[in-house]
Formats: sequence, C-alpha cells, structure tokens
Amino acid sequence: MKIDQTIKLRSFWKTNSSLHNDPNDKLKLLIWIYFFLWVFEGALRKWIIPPLSTPLLLVRDPIVVWLIILASKRRLLNANIYYSGMLIIGFVSIVTAIFLGHGSLPVALYGVRPMLLYFPMIFIMGKVFNRDDVINMGKAILYISIPMTILLVLQFYSPQAAWVNRGVGGDETGAGFGGALGYFRPPGTFSFINGATCFYSSVTPFLIYFWLNPKKINRNILIAANAALLIAIPISISRGLFFQVAVTVIFLLIAISRKPKYSGKVFIAIILVLISFVVFSNINFFKTATEAFTSRFDDANRTEGGLVKGVLGNRFLGALFRGITTSTDSVFGYGVGSGSAVGASILNYYKVVLMADFEWIRIIGEIGILGLFLIAIRVGLGVKIALASYSKLKRDIMLPWLIMSVALVFLVQGTWNQPTSLGFCSLICGLWLASLKNGPASNAPEIKKKEAADSAVSDPAFS
Repeated sequence: MKIDQTIKLRSFWKTNSSLHNDPNDKLKLLIWIYFFLWVFEGALRKWIIPPLSTPLLLVRDPIVVWLIILASKRRLLNANIYYSGMLIIGFVSIVTAIFLGHGSLPVALYGVRPMLLYFPMIFIMGKVFNRDDVINMGKAILYISIPMTILLVLQFYSPQAAWVNRGVGGDETGAGFGGALGYFRPPGTFSFINGATCFYSSVTPFLIYFWLNPKKINRNILIAANAALLIAIPISISRGLFFQVAVTVIFLLIAISRKPKYSGKVFIAIILVLISFVVFSNINFFKTATEAFTSRFDDANRTEGGLVKGVLGNRFLGALFRGITTSTDSVFGYGVGSGSAVGASILNYYKVVLMADFEWIRIIGEIGILGLFLIAIRVGLGVKIALASYSKLKRDIMLPWLIMSVALVFLVQGTWNQPTSLGFCSLICGLWLASLKNGPASNAPEIKKKEAADSAVSDPAFS
C-alpha cells in the first residue's frame, strides 16, 4: 500500500509540477522546502520539537546556503550592481563590526545573513522560477490559508495556557501578543504575530489574480480562501494586515482603470465579498473578533495621534526620515547584528534593538554610513522591478503588479533583523522577480508578441 501511494505521489508531482524535465529541478525543490519551512518553522519550535527551538531559528539558513552553492555552480548568480553592492557592504560590515563596533564575530555573522544569504536568494528565485512556478506557489498559499484561518480562530478563542497557544520552546504563557478587549493576536503556525500578517498579505494578491483567472484554480478552494482572508483580518487584530490588504486593493483599482475589461469580474468579486461579510456579521465569533479589531484600531490611532498624522505621518514616513538622519556614536554604527534580538541578547547591548521596529533606523544604527548605501540598493532595486511590473501591466500581464503591492514595501523597508519577516521578504520578492519572466503560463500568440516587445525587462535578474 505504501509503495503504491509513493508511486502515485511521484506521478502527481511529475504531472503537475514545473520540475518535470527541468534543469533547475533541484533548485526549485529547495525553494519549495524553504517555503514550507517558512510557514511551519514556528510549529516545529512551538509544538513538534520545542527543545530545539533555538537552533530551529536558523533552520532555513542551510537551505539558502545550498541554493547559493548550486546556483553558483550553474552560473545563475550573475554579477549586477545590486547583488555585488550588497555583498561588498556585507563583508565590509563584518570588518567594521569586529574592529570598530561590538567586536563579536558570531553576532556579526548572524547580522550579515540578510545581505550575504537572503538577498541573493531573491535573484536565484528570479532565475529558476517561471510564471507557472509563481502561480503554483500562489495556489499553495491559498490552500494553506484555509486551515491556517481555522487555527487562528482556535487560538483567538482559546486561553493562552492552551496547547494551541503554546509559545516558542513550549512556553505555556502563550504565543499570543497584545490585542484588545481581553483577546490576543494569534500567530497561527508562526512564532510571532508578524508571521500571520506576512502570510495573509501574500494571500491577497494571489486571491485577486485567481478571481481574474478562475480557470487556473478550483472554484471551491478560491471561495474558501476568500472567506478565510475575510475572517483572518479581524481575527488577527492586525492593523498591518488591514493596511496591506487595502494597498493591494488600491493596486487592483489602478490596474482596472487601465484595463476596464476586468471590471466585470471585479464587480462580481466585490458583490461576493459583501455578501460574505453580511453572512459572517451574523455569526457570533466573527462579531466578537470584529469588535476586538475595531477597539484596537481606535485605541492605537488615538494613542499615535490619528490615522493620517500618527500612523502614516509619524510612524511610517517619519521613521523613514529619522532612519536617514539618525546618528550613532560611530560613523560605522554599533556593529552589524546588534540591532537584532539575538545579537542584543548575546551582547547585552540594547542601544539599537530598542529602535528595531523601524528598519531604516536599525540599519543606520548598526552599520552607520554603510547603511545609506544599503538603503539605496534596496530602494533602487525596488524601483527597477516596479517599473518592469508597470510595463508588464500595460501588456495585460497583471500578476507582477499585484505581487508588487506587497513585495515593494518589504523590499524597501521590510524588517530584516527578525527571522520570519526576513524569510518572507526573500520569498515574496523572489516571486515578484520571477513573475516578470516570460514563462509557460503565457502560450497565446498575442501574449507572446506583447512579451517579445517587452524585451527590456525580459531578464528579471538584471544580469
């Protein structure tokens, strides 16, 4: 029986996967392993093998190292100004951290991982994935979102002492984070609430894409994933998720204004969402979660001085400005890695970690003037891929534009000192880059002509 099941599984994989007869099959398999480790790493650390929670913090690093080795052997990591610049900054920041900063080699090596490992992974995914691979991973995200939402509901309504709310290492005080009305923000399978926010942020663009292309996915799964997202927004009690969904919807409206042919499908989707919201509003568990979400939203806005002035003006734009103008005791900062929770715990050195919620402030605090170049690389790459995505949108290829609504913010200002956020940043930016490629997903002659005309961005790795 087990042999028959194994044969069927291999047959399904070869029939439905883009790995069949693909020279990049090993690299793609490693990327898929990376994806599942990102989603379930927290589950391993909380429930399955909690005694190994500390080493599992780095569980994805060996996968990324192996990806870089294999990609280098196949000469897929070509030099470009972004990749080369990041490597130079990474190696220099190790030297400055040891001789001019905190002086700890382990902390420096931990802190430099985003530059030397996870940033190159973006280009590897852009090389080995095609648009079909991106769509397949989008399907996986929607499938996972359904049981993930069920888990969030269980965590939301269970006491923090319950097994489902165990923290990292089996911590019985719970993994929930401050919420409202006595309810905590549930993390799902992740170690911290930001993982659930990142995950559902990636659900939104793929959900919209499949509503516009319903033949590419099972309709029941699409409807269930839509319901899962609607439930997850209030259940998560996360303003970040709410704002990210809103940004993706704005990107959709911009796209529809350019391509009105999709307006009918969008109108139907809006009607279905409204009907779903009305139905859920009559269910007690949804009403309770909505009340908690609304309460936290109001309290936080009031504390920060309002939505526009406080959240957008001071917290977001203000943090960007302060990140550039922040000065440290040294022109080269306190040392790379000192702004992470791991680095700060090793050094007992909390000058930077207290500002770690704001990425640009952390960068300047850690590596000083080098941080300006690092920020320039992230912004420059984000602008280049954004322009390429807009060019694709003008040619009726909407997927890169939708993914951009999430990926651009994470590439430019996503938090790299927190493992879950770092893992998501590499993943979503890699999918964004890969979605620009001309791949098997576009077989129609008219699409091929349009993509041929777009040769300026046909190589998303910018090699």
